[in-house]
Amino acid sequence: DMPNAIIARGTRRLGVKIARHRFSDPDRGMSMLDETLARSRPVGLQTGVFWLPYFPRDMRFQFNGHHVIAYGKEADDYLLSDTVFEDVVRCPSDDLRRARFAKGPLAPRGLLYYIESVTHEPDLIRAVRAGLDSTASRMLRVPVPYLGIRGIRTLARAIRRWPQRLPAKTAKHWLANVIRMQEEIGTGGGGFRFMYAAFLDEAGDLLNQPGLHQASSAMTEAGDRWREFAVQSAHILRSSEHSVAAYGLVADIVMDCAAREERVFRLVREALRT
Repeated sequence: DMPNAIIARGTRRLGVKIARHRFSDPDRGMSMLDETLARSRPVGLQTGVFWLPYFPRDMRFQFNGHHVIAYGKEADDYLLSDTVFEDVVRCPSDDLRRARFAKGPLAPRGLLYYIESVTHEPDLIRAVRAGLDSTASRMLRVPVPYLGIRGIRTLARAIRRWPQRLPAKTAKHWLANVIRMQEEIGTGGGGFRFMYAAFLDEAGDLLNQPGLHQASSAMTEAGDRWREFAVQSAHILRSSEHSVAAYGLVADIVMDCAAREERVFRLVREALRT
């Protein structure tokens, strides 16, 4: 499952040793969480979003790959840091138990993890180069049509067909889910593009590669286009619009995002070769 793979790669490259535990017994999983917190150790948890009560109802959906950090417990409430929210949140024990042992795809199986040790002087240059290389490869060379640049183009073609193939209500529901994942829940939209652009800019300084600064500027422009897609899609949702032209407009924006991001990662690959 991708979230865990990202955590594993990042910690390995930075010399951070992580202890990971899964459980077949929910009681044991909750007990170990309490024991670890009692040692003043923050704990990473994999959860199912649907069972987290601090999410507004319209943001809850069946996704079991959501990670949070538990940093304490007061009475029957766990204190959590969740990147979806600006402030820390509280979650009752029974709800967190359900979220940690949710069934279905990417079932968490009570996964918890915490830092065991940290390398004080990690090889940042090597780690950054490895991260850039693997991300560029995944975006440009992925062999399936639902990931990377190919995945963005697949989404654009699908959106273009929705007004012809789907009832208006269904098409709007699907479009709303795309925006929700982009702007509120997921990290695949405009906000993440701006974060990655900042990383590329810092990487350009660290590796002394001007091409990465170019890639950073291009990624910022791609982020702007993703935000434009969200705005134009919101216009469709708020209106009675169900025309081929309206959906074609937002599909064109997504296709443009794909072209811009392809250029970004080709610039990254060129910078790594020099």
